Amino acid sequence: MASSPDSAGASGAQGLRILLIDDGAHRVELIRQELSRLGCEVVGVIDSAMLIHDCVLRLTPDVVIVDSESPTRDTMENLALVNSRMPRPVVVFSEDGGDDPMRRALKAGVSAYVVAGLQAQRLAPVLQVAIARFEQDMALRQELGRAQAQLSARKSIERAKGILMSEQGLDEDAAYKRLRRLAMDRGVPLAEVAERIIEAQNLLRPS
Repeated sequence: MASSPDSAGASGAQGLRILLIDDGAHRVELIRQELSRLGCEVVGVIDSAMLIHDCVLRLTPDVVIVDSESPTRDTMENLALVNSRMPRPVVVFSEDGGDDPMRRALKAGVSAYVVAGLQAQRLAPVLQVAIARFEQDMALRQELGRAQAQLSARKSIERAKGILMSEQGLDEDAAYKRLRRLAMDRGVPLAEVAERIIEAQNLLRPS
């Protein structure tokens, strides 16, 4: 028997740990009731932006939901701090459809910004979209991090090769082979050997 859209949405949200933030709209009880119906666990309800970071750290929610007339600057700043240190999906329900609040929210790492009306039946699909968007953003962030690490490693290797060529009179190919041999002998990545060579030169360089 095929499941209804409502039951499918509920199953997708079931078991989620949710932190609720009352940012001035005072509708968190309605949200709490719907989350309970969906099988979610509300791990905390707070009404102070200053508590957001500590509560996320202590309660480790799967999703943060902000209920707001218009997101305050303090709330956005604390959400940005959370996004930089312990990112997780964030949903903002707001009555303010202006460009500035929405842009501040997206810059702070909000996964879903929902304007004009909090309807209980929309909660499950909004949570699913927010989680999917968050996972996509995290994948892109990890890919960017890997690319930056690879670029940094290449730069270190090139610099270390230049040091060996200058200090030991090696050509480029011989310098690279020397780096590889050092890495193999020590059982460490090539980039790590390169960093050690760069650090050694910095230590020996006259101040």
